[in-house]
Amino acid sequence: MSFVDLKSKRQSKSRTTYVSRPSGAPHTSASLPPQVVVNARANQDTRLPTLESASVSGLPSWIAIRESTGIGRGLWHQGPTNIRPGDVILSLRPHMFTLSTTYLDSHCSGCTGSPASGLKRCTGCRRVWYCTSTCQNGDWPIHKFECTAIQNWSSEAPSEKVSVPSDAVRCLGRILWKIKRKGTDSVWAKEIQAMQTSRKLIHPSVVEGYTHFAESLVRYLGASSLRELEDYGIMSSADLVDFTINAFALTTPALTPIGVAVSPLVALINHSCVPNVDVVFPGGRKDLGNEPVAKVFALRNIAPGEEILMSYVDMTLPKSLRQGALVETYNFQCRCKACVESSGVDPREAAWCPKACGGMCPLPTEKNRISRCANCRAVISDPDAVMDAARVGQEALDKVASLKDDHEAKMLTTNIIPVLMSAGLTPSTHPLLALLKLHQTLLISSFPTSLTQEVLNETIRTAGKYSAGLCAVLDEGHPVRAMELVELGKLLTVDEPSPPESQSMNGSFPPSGFARLKAAYETLVRARQELLIGFGRQIEGGEVGDEVRETLVALEKELGVWSTGIRNVLEDTPRARITRVE
Repeated sequence: MSFVDLKSKRQSKSRTTYVSRPSGAPHTSASLPPQVVVNARANQDTRLPTLESASVSGLPSWIAIRESTGIGRGLWHQGPTNIRPGDVILSLRPHMFTLSTTYLDSHCSGCTGSPASGLKRCTGCRRVWYCTSTCQNGDWPIHKFECTAIQNWSSEAPSEKVSVPSDAVRCLGRILWKIKRKGTDSVWAKEIQAMQTSRKLIHPSVVEGYTHFAESLVRYLGASSLRELEDYGIMSSADLVDFTINAFALTTPALTPIGVAVSPLVALINHSCVPNVDVVFPGGRKDLGNEPVAKVFALRNIAPGEEILMSYVDMTLPKSLRQGALVETYNFQCRCKACVESSGVDPREAAWCPKACGGMCPLPTEKNRISRCANCRAVISDPDAVMDAARVGQEALDKVASLKDDHEAKMLTTNIIPVLMSAGLTPSTHPLLALLKLHQTLLISSFPTSLTQEVLNETIRTAGKYSAGLCAVLDEGHPVRAMELVELGKLLTVDEPSPPESQSMNGSFPPSGFARLKAAYETLVRARQELLIGFGRQIEGGEVGDEVRETLVALEKELGVWSTGIRNVLEDTPRARITRVE
């Protein structure tokens, strides 16, 4: 059972989403008023150690740990000036991280890298891989315990499919071994123990689901019962909830989830549906030799005295689904600005104006069937058709989750997306936005060896719609939004298998020839500007920013060659001769 599996058990009533990562709602440049937020990881157990600002390693002097009644501990900006979008707030190596089983043989367990030169396998467990002896030696103080544990687990596994423990079991095992190695009185151990803070917020019924996880952990550590783990602060299976709540996704620089990470500082950041920061692993030259490095970047201006806030849930979901996910996972109801105040039409639940004025209408509901355009006040004439489309779209999204055949899934998304669009749903509306992302992923994964112009164009159009939907929901510079612009720009650079003989000038998308290259260049320029926010100005957008910059240089040369070629053709075209008559 992985961290994802454990959290899924608490989210069984929430709707499926296929949008990559959590995100924020639109913001203003002015500092926000104080918000009522809840930290599901706030310290409510006085028996546990507490974290003080002065004693936490890696905490900048201009960030303070404060506690508010009913909210819990959080991080606050106490510096003299605003934190700008793209500024780094925290930069740290997680206290612990573990690769998911799927990525053990493709990424280094020491630095999470995936070098082209390949990896070398541990000769003991033969399950964990490293890129260099430096990474292997650096990980050995913990892996020597893990190595034996994996071998023992594998020897008793009933099948190859379960021959390696889940990332949840392995990550917690590594944490406990490091506590044992450093000592329970060490600063490292106290920071981990102070993070265990959410047990009182979890339903007893949820705790019961951790019994199997506890049994797996006991078996993996070679203990006879859970009581043998009391020295590490594990008194019952309920205590294991704290570790899953505090874990966050370990990703590649391109946001692909490859494992889990634990950091006491990141765990202190409270939730809001109007976040002002996000957490990424941007990579880049400056962090070589110390990877993986998690960085917390500001998404907008953060004024002195303002709290540092991130989102715990997928911000492309409408309020009802966000609230449901928060209650199921963390057992609290968010009362941030986006959840309490209502201003205008939520782009996550919207349909286009029936008179095509460019405005949006809120999706009609059974309780409120009359839906008017926010601009011209035109009324949706057939609310049942819009509600039916949204319902059918959600059913399709739920069905896709159970399909194992990618071809069948692609056929389903191909058929259902036009239905939702013809009903007037905007690209930013759930579930259309999630279906667009899924369709784009399925199209790219099924690219044939001989790519056709039709498939390439369909993929670009889908990416364009998905990017437009994200831009309506997420802040400028949000990592997910920035990465989708990168994806769209890269698709536009793919060589056209069979470009049309005549270039259409009617504004159709995607364009062809020189216009397509120009569109790719402009999209990637915009993507790089947003990468400087979501992935850091000081590191120029991290590893992805470096790749985009190189692509832009190549595109500039290609566009220059293209322009020069057209000019030469025009100059070489013989002009009509004028015969002089005498």
